[in-house]
Amino acid sequence: MVSGVVGTTGQRALGVAAGLVLDRALGEPPDRWHPVAWFGTVMGRLEEVLWRDDRGAGLVYAGVGAGLGAAAGAGLVAASRMLRGAAPAAEVLRGAAPVALAVGVAAAGRMLRGTSRTVEEHLLRDDLDAARETLPSLVGRDPSGLDASGVAAAVVESLAENTVDAVVAPAFWGLLAGAPGVLVHRAVNTMDAMVGRRDERYGRFGTAAARLDDVMAWVPARAMALLVAGLAPDRAGDVRRLVARDAPAHPSPNSGVAETAVAAALGVELGGPLRYGGRVEDRPRLGDGPRPGPSDITRARRLVDRAELAVVALCLAAAALSATRGRDDRAAAPHTRRRPA
Repeated sequence: MVSGVVGTTGQRALGVAAGLVLDRALGEPPDRWHPVAWFGTVMGRLEEVLWRDDRGAGLVYAGVGAGLGAAAGAGLVAASRMLRGAAPAAEVLRGAAPVALAVGVAAAGRMLRGTSRTVEEHLLRDDLDAARETLPSLVGRDPSGLDASGVAAAVVESLAENTVDAVVAPAFWGLLAGAPGVLVHRAVNTMDAMVGRRDERYGRFGTAAARLDDVMAWVPARAMALLVAGLAPDRAGDVRRLVARDAPAHPSPNSGVAETAVAAALGVELGGPLRYGGRVEDRPRLGDGPRPGPSDITRARRLVDRAELAVVALCLAAAALSATRGRDDRAAAPHTRRRPA
């Protein structure tokens, strides 16, 4: 049921904004209390049962994981309906609360920015070993052979890519499909991180999770590029030009868009060779300019932080607009009285 004041989209927008603010205020809970960590444990055990070097087995795995995300989201919606009260405020709360909780669980912008700051501080102290030790918290690549610029580039790339996964995508799916949409995306993204690698074990088994993650991040990645262009108006033309030029060469249809947009906004070059365990990939170069240094981590962090705040502001504006339209519709509706029988 929808409130007569704030419609479904407005309630979801309010919930997205509240969830992102919740993550900014509280950050990530310890792993033993984190629902995403619980999900990872469950899916790890399911992998032990289902794994075969076969795409069909991976499809079953991905389907079960997505179903668990949908069920968790539906559970939040069902629980919210138990909130009592017939006033419009109570109805709005019933609509916004499940999305707020789902986004609060799924978002990780504060952790992402905080970890990037830690790596930057190590680099500024010329402690390359400590920076390399911290980097795996952000990226999956092997940091052992990276110099300071390579570490900085990896952090900037992570800030770009993971802001899509941990901020923009939860907001998009919260607006589009409510709490179930948020938690399906979080489940799919987690499975992609677990099994979506192109290696001997997961080359076939992880295909379904990886492709589903590509689909669910397609719009958010491009929304991220638009946000970056809007937040760096003096570089907006470069963002558009370089995303069109460089992003298609990236092996990911989404990471290349976000990383190129941030590289263009900062005027640096990202990409290039990297190592995953014993496998070396020669990634395409993204953007024009010098290779990044520690100061560019600061600039990238500020950029993605502003992108998150812009998402919050846009959602609050959408909720306010929905409320205004709801009041106007109520005022314009004819008042009729029931005739006595």
